Amino acid sequence: MSGKVANATPKAAAGKPRLSAAGGGAYRRTSSGPLPSAGGGGGRASSESGVSSRVRVAVRLRPRNADELAADADFGDCVELQPELKRLKLRKNNWESETYEFDEVLTEFASQKRVYEVVAKPVVESVLEGYNGTVMAYGQTGTGKTFTLGRLGEEDTAARGIMVRAMEDILADITPETDTVSVSYLQLYMEMIQDLLDPVNDNIAIVEDPRTGDVSLPGATVVEVRDQKSFVDLLRIGEAHRVAANTKLNTESSRSHALLMVNVRRAVKGKHEMDVSISGENGHSSSMVGSLRPPIVRKSKLVVVDLAGSERIDKSGSEGHTLEEAKSINLSLSALGKCINALAENSPHVPVRDSKLTRLLKDSFGGTARTSLVVTIGPSPRHRGETTSTIMFGQRAMKVENMVKLKEEFDYKSLCRRLDIELDKLIAENERQRKYFDDEIERITAEAQLRVTEAEREYKISLENEKAKYHQEYLDSIKILEEKWKIHQQSPKKLIKETEPTSSEVGEVQNLLQNEKVLRQSAEDEANDLKNQVLHWKKMEAAATAEVVKLRKMLDTEASQKEKLDEEIAVLKSQLLQLSLDADETRRSLDRGDGSGKIFPGFDSLMSHSRNSQPREQSNGPKPPIAKLFEQVGLQKILSLLESEEPDVRVHAVKVVANLAAEEANQEKIVEAGGLTSLLMLLRSSEDETIRRVAAGAIANLAMNETNQDLIMAQGGVSLLSMTASDAEDPQTLRMVAGAIANLCGNDKLQTRLRGEGGIKALLGMVKCGHPDVLAQVARGIANFAKCESRAATQGNKVGKSLLIDDGALPWIVKNANNEAAPIRRHIELALCHLAQHEVNSKDIISEGALWELVRISRDCSREDIRMLAYRTLTSSPTLQSEMRRLRIEC
Repeated sequence: MSGKVANATPKAAAGKPRLSAAGGGAYRRTSSGPLPSAGGGGGRASSESGVSSRVRVAVRLRPRNADELAADADFGDCVELQPELKRLKLRKNNWESETYEFDEVLTEFASQKRVYEVVAKPVVESVLEGYNGTVMAYGQTGTGKTFTLGRLGEEDTAARGIMVRAMEDILADITPETDTVSVSYLQLYMEMIQDLLDPVNDNIAIVEDPRTGDVSLPGATVVEVRDQKSFVDLLRIGEAHRVAANTKLNTESSRSHALLMVNVRRAVKGKHEMDVSISGENGHSSSMVGSLRPPIVRKSKLVVVDLAGSERIDKSGSEGHTLEEAKSINLSLSALGKCINALAENSPHVPVRDSKLTRLLKDSFGGTARTSLVVTIGPSPRHRGETTSTIMFGQRAMKVENMVKLKEEFDYKSLCRRLDIELDKLIAENERQRKYFDDEIERITAEAQLRVTEAEREYKISLENEKAKYHQEYLDSIKILEEKWKIHQQSPKKLIKETEPTSSEVGEVQNLLQNEKVLRQSAEDEANDLKNQVLHWKKMEAAATAEVVKLRKMLDTEASQKEKLDEEIAVLKSQLLQLSLDADETRRSLDRGDGSGKIFPGFDSLMSHSRNSQPREQSNGPKPPIAKLFEQVGLQKILSLLESEEPDVRVHAVKVVANLAAEEANQEKIVEAGGLTSLLMLLRSSEDETIRRVAAGAIANLAMNETNQDLIMAQGGVSLLSMTASDAEDPQTLRMVAGAIANLCGNDKLQTRLRGEGGIKALLGMVKCGHPDVLAQVARGIANFAKCESRAATQGNKVGKSLLIDDGALPWIVKNANNEAAPIRRHIELALCHLAQHEVNSKDIISEGALWELVRISRDCSREDIRMLAYRTLTSSPTLQSEMRRLRIEC
């Protein structure tokens, strides 16, 4: 953001005093009145009433910058502002002009505070009342959109933009105990929605509610904001991740549309609070029913949209990837313009689905949000066409009507949380009661068991005693009878009279016989129990035998499946060998890389070549495509072949992995499956030059991802690449290694570790090869390293001389600064300019003769951006200026 602001405003000597001149101006509200409150309570989930609100449009003029002051000194501004009449005159020529009216006309002297109060403050107040709101900036690149919206104002608080000021007002108005504010920060880059707070989340899907038509981004990071400092820190993080590029119109031109989404959730007080009580049969009120009444909340959303600037290719000088970015930007802005035209003309069809930008802004134009648009223009007559297009866009937007609605709903989540707490308490109390009952039952059961055991033991003892007693009495009776019988034999008559049995004796004998029967019955019962137990154990033994048989069958099945898998692996090996041969044949037919970050050609080119080639019959049947084999076989099986004992299998496997790594969609899967570790292991252990070359190329492709760069450093990847560079003689192997290290050089966080593990010395060591492709990769790595150092020094994160100079890179840079090869020369010129930007390097620049090369670059370089960078470096360095005066050199 800060880079874009620097070009959107005049230089320090001319621009800042002009922008702050009106800082104390009076504030005049321009809205027709505050939005009506759609209050209410009862059972409404949301407010259905709405009020028509036209899109408000303000125009802001940027003051002339340094280039325009020099180039257009003899020409007047193409616009004339009449702020008191809210009019703008667009000059067609010296005698003819057209007049346009806007809601507000802001001159180049308008302060940031004035712009906020006129453009955004009414929208912010509506958001605090429960309505959705949108603030958007539209205009040509370099006219001050990011300065107006996203300026952080850390150095000068008066320069704070709309984003910072809006959050200040929101945080000041809410109640932290009951209200919440959450933020998402996104960018729409090349028709992909990317999370600026989590760069890994780079393709967020848009979800549309089929019932209401509202769009949402459930995959975006949402951060709750409690204070202003944390919000500014989030903006700083998002600013660092936003895509920007250097064009002729702006040195830090935003290449994406940025969207800040602020969600405000407020509890409704006063008339919405209801005391609910239901009387029971006894006349007492039920507090439980009253607590079940859900509170009412208002949910609103503020969307601040910083659109990328529209540009003409012939004026911006975009080329290569920057040209593709410009095409994407212009297509999305064109789609937005079509929607504005359709809404302004009340067309029955609005093409909102032509672009993701129009889908995201569906609610802002023709929806339910209160929208305020600021169009930014420049004064230069050279850009009269772009200024006219911007003005006409604002005029059409003023015809768009929105139906703003208050959104209230019951806070069922809060009620659910209260009920969850009550439920947890009841469950805990129930568990305590249940545990008490279980413990009590267990105690009573144990006590009863103890009593039963004691009773059984006493019964058994008593039974034994009684049995012994009756047995003894039985024996005594028999003995008495025998004695009586003997007496009877001696005197029969007397005995007959004396030995007649009594009834009591007969009863005793009968009791003894009854006891004997009872004992015999108990013995039989015990024998039956033992028989039942024997039958039970026999059944268990039969079940165990059946289980053993089942397990044996499972083992046989596993053995047969293992044999089938071994056969499948053998077939896959043969397919992989054939596939690798085809990939080699296809790769030879493709052109070599141009020195960019990606080493291997794209996987799509390989598949296209395979589809266009004539099918050939072979002994083992038709060959499957790489994508189909990748889906059927699985990445894990392909990676396992990297550890094969057969050299040919290992060579072909690493080639297939390298081709898969050339596709960004496969890189994360390769790393998660351990592919990076396997590739580094091949560099460490393999002596085959082909394997090391292809593995280094695959690592170079993986090193284009920042997350993968940290993993490569953590696993000693730089040391392994340096060792490979020192041992290799093949120029193509050295090109792959240099490309991998060059990608790592572009990471700000890895500078010190990269140099400490020998990465810079390895790059400089590879220049002995002399091959142009190798030198191009070395030059790219040095340029990336120098750019990161320059950025760190500018931000105050680095002090001291450049590590490149410490490692002896400056002589080689000076020697090759005018190399015949354009890629080498371009990277070397950038590296030299970045090194010279840090004042502490100036003495070495002078002593090594680099000053003359900087002067040559500022005069003769074919790239205007590099030529201007060299010029600014020479004019901003006191040491270099002093040496140039001494040598009588003029820029």
